[in-house]
Amino acid sequence: MSVLLAHNISCEKSDRALFSGLHLSVSPGELVYLTGENGAGKTSLLRILVGLGMPSKNTFDDVDNEFDPNDLNDDEHETSLKNQKTYVKINTIDVHKDINGASEQLLYFGHKLGLNQLMSPVENLQSWCHQQNIETNINAITSTLDELGLTGLEDIALKNLSAGQQRRVALAKLWLKSYANLWVLDEPFTALDVNFIAMLEDKITAFLKSGGAVLMTSHQSLNIDYPMTNMHLEYQW
Repeated sequence: MSVLLAHNISCEKSDRALFSGLHLSVSPGELVYLTGENGAGKTSLLRILVGLGMPSKNTFDDVDNEFDPNDLNDDEHETSLKNQKTYVKINTIDVHKDINGASEQLLYFGHKLGLNQLMSPVENLQSWCHQQNIETNINAITSTLDELGLTGLEDIALKNLSAGQQRRVALAKLWLKSYANLWVLDEPFTALDVNFIAMLEDKITAFLKSGGAVLMTSHQSLNIDYPMTNMHLEYQW
């Protein structure tokens, strides 16, 4: 069974079609690497897949049967996509009908860190864990921050930390939400130095080997010793 299954996804921005009729399936233990030029729609696609954005020209009716485009020839495939309902499912949960249920199954790391600049790293992560119904304690949080090289900064207001340090505070969520089985990561290596990039790559690899699924994009080359599925979005003029 797919961890993430998306059908007939389209997106338009400023009257320009970013992509249309897109189909995506991500299996347990699979790494999908999304590439494309700036403006091709990578972030828009990821936001749609996690329920933070809505596809264009969509109908969200119940779909009972999974569709495999490999069973059709090119003409049949194109016709079927035009007639097919639009949906995104995470572990059978329809993302756009039950965003809360779907969000429990995944961890999304986007361009915006989702942190309060006036709160400390510990306070931010305590608040986030409470929102996510994650049972944890301050020792687990401080231990994770220490592992991410933030020893001594746990109680300092976030606004006083560097961009890279703030990024690492947000990445601590990957360590704390251990039950998620899908990571959707949008440029996770931004503002990290080579040592912490290597640490994050190791974390991603370990998650994949444990059966987790990862859908990610990055402008940097991946140095991950793990099979990868490449997905490229062409810039549409």
